[in-house]
Amino acid sequence: MKLGAPYQQSGSTMPEIMVAALLLAVFFASIFELNAVCLRYIDASKESVAALQQVQDRSETLRNLAFNDLTNLSYVQGLLSSPANASDFVKKSTEVVQIRAYPTANGITQLTRLPSGTVTTDSTATNLGITLVQVDVATSWTMTLGRRARSEQVTSIISNGTKK
Repeated sequence: MKLGAPYQQSGSTMPEIMVAALLLAVFFASIFELNAVCLRYIDASKESVAALQQVQDRSETLRNLAFNDLTNLSYVQGLLSSPANASDFVKKSTEVVQIRAYPTANGITQLTRLPSGTVTTDSTATNLGITLVQVDVATSWTMTLGRRARSEQVTSIISNGTKK
């Protein structure tokens, strides 16, 4: 070893390590936030699918009724007292069923089922007729993602025919 030769070391300085740690922290924070956003989108999709299923289940229940039961206010009100299905979504959505004579309405029978399970009669049709009725089933809720109001609806024309 020569006495006059400079002693050389290689390694990282403290500022370099701090910059590297900061870059790593920003990278992982971005990944975690992206994951959180994806989970919120998945939750919003689940809500939309649950709403479609709720509307479809209620609509199918009403379509399968005898025509006299469908046009009977107290029967439909009793039917609405139970949820359309067993999903947790029904606990945060408001369901509205409208029944009117078709093609010319003589008033609208409208029933609302609140998330609490309470059923109210908002209006009663003067006459629902004896041949055709239009049934509108709608559900509305406040979406988890963005707290926006959302709704789904289906309309059916039901005839007073014979069941086979």
